[in-house]
Amino acid sequence: MKNFYSIILLCVVFSSCNQKTVLLPEIKNSNITDIKDISAAYLFYDESQPDSVELNRKNLISSTNWLVNVDKRLTLAQAIPHIKFLQDKKQNSSHKNKDAKNYFTCNDTNRKNLGFIDFTDVVYHEKDVEANSNSPKNYNYAIASFTKDSVFVNGENFNPENLILSLDHFIDVPRKLILHFDSDLTFQDYIRYKAILLELKSPNISVENQEFIY
Repeated sequence: MKNFYSIILLCVVFSSCNQKTVLLPEIKNSNITDIKDISAAYLFYDESQPDSVELNRKNLISSTNWLVNVDKRLTLAQAIPHIKFLQDKKQNSSHKNKDAKNYFTCNDTNRKNLGFIDFTDVVYHEKDVEANSNSPKNYNYAIASFTKDSVFVNGENFNPENLILSLDHFIDVPRKLILHFDSDLTFQDYIRYKAILLELKSPNISVENQEFIY
């Protein structure tokens, strides 16, 4: 598995041989469309499992770029522990490649092809106690809290569809944006918000790599 196109064939063969499919989250326009030197992991939505998740990581090679295929129906509460497990596995591997990255695989509906979101440097915090102790509480930061239908930034309610324009007007001095996500969000909701945030161009806003799951 050395290039972008091989992952398409891999998904078809893997699904047909094992009678399982991953419904990939959808985005409208991905910034990353071609990745070489890859291996893949799959998080299946499987109601027969205690947490409705089945992880397959048999084909992962630590020195490659990892494509993590997460079923869009899974919640963050279900998916994030497995994603953190994969991050730790790669980080602690004796064969890791410092230049290799981790990506979520998505269905780019505009290009009608696969697209990818880089999450190599994202640090996930799951517990409320951990989140409350790590989340900054000073005026250099803005807290963005994401629920299924709303986004709250420092307590102000924003329409997700107008989030970028609203943030540009709301934050008019340099701020670091800390992301809080409702653990009941589906992976589709999460990826939708991540794709929106990738459109941020404001010089006043930088998105931190710490993400808190409540």
